[in-house]
Amino acid sequence: MQAVVLEEFKEPLEVQEVERPEPEPDGAVARVDGCGVCRSDWHCWQGEWDWFNYRPDPPHVLGHEPTGTIVEVGENVTSVQEGDTVAIPFNFACGECSLCRNGRENICENHIGLGFMNEAPGAFAEEVHIPAADVNAVPLPDEIESDTAAGIGCRFMTSYHAMAHQGDVGNGEDVVVHGLGGIGLAAVHIANALGANVIGVDLMDEKLEKAEELGAVDTVNARDVDDPAKEVRDMTDGGAAVSVDALGITATCQNAVRSLGKGGRHVQIGLTTAAEEGMIPLPTDEFVAKEIEFIGSLGLQPSRYPEMLDMIRTGKLDPTALVSETIDIHQVPDRLAAMTDFDTMGIPVCNEFSG
Repeated sequence: MQAVVLEEFKEPLEVQEVERPEPEPDGAVARVDGCGVCRSDWHCWQGEWDWFNYRPDPPHVLGHEPTGTIVEVGENVTSVQEGDTVAIPFNFACGECSLCRNGRENICENHIGLGFMNEAPGAFAEEVHIPAADVNAVPLPDEIESDTAAGIGCRFMTSYHAMAHQGDVGNGEDVVVHGLGGIGLAAVHIANALGANVIGVDLMDEKLEKAEELGAVDTVNARDVDDPAKEVRDMTDGGAAVSVDALGITATCQNAVRSLGKGGRHVQIGLTTAAEEGMIPLPTDEFVAKEIEFIGSLGLQPSRYPEMLDMIRTGKLDPTALVSETIDIHQVPDRLAAMTDFDTMGIPVCNEFSG
């Protein structure tokens, strides 16, 4: 089958023929119907995130935002069968550890990152293997079409968990999202659907305009002002209730925290870059004096997918609003290369894998 293969970090990616996966006894194989192209794939291609254990040994198949159709199941799988359409979280869980048993599968003790770790070749491929399929293959409602499902991979489901659970936004709260890539725009859309008043912050006018289309009540172009955090504080009469860093660089993280009012909650979604290597200086005394909370957010528990899927099914959320284009597998390397200069908007989705 065809797949996008990382042969050497930072060197051009190639579409190659690789062996099709075989299901483990508790696993399943899915035909990939769609897979988002994400900046996280770019970080992996660059060889970053070794401090996060997300640095596979080449050669390795990339891609971590798939939906698919089950084509084969292992002998121990009971929850899905051939022909089922499924969402596939990137944060594979074992289903057996204490965290999984307590509804925290997204931070499973035996976590495997799809496309980011040797144990889980990715989904820029015709087919992908799903370990512990009774946990990690999430059946999709019949009402959700494949083109809609293609937009719910990592960035959308991650933003849902960040806004609905970790940030617990709503009730007319002021929420500011710093960094309006795919995950930031998804956070704007979801926070708006949950009842928040959302402000988007970025450097690019087209991304700010898209944020307004997705429900942002106001935006700030950080390039045009001396202090983006002060702009937000002024807009919100003292500071936002919730801030989000959706990018993971020092500037966005610090500005997001500084955008908060007293008692505010900061949600960190973006992982850092090679410049930070997981360490960003923060105004610790402000956390104390203002009783600010700093909350991490990773992926979404498979057991909580039904909440998000119900909001999609009833039209409260629309992942297709985030899909900027659909491409074929041979275009994936170029789309990832464009992310070097942040030259993408929304969520590109690969939905053609042969030919």
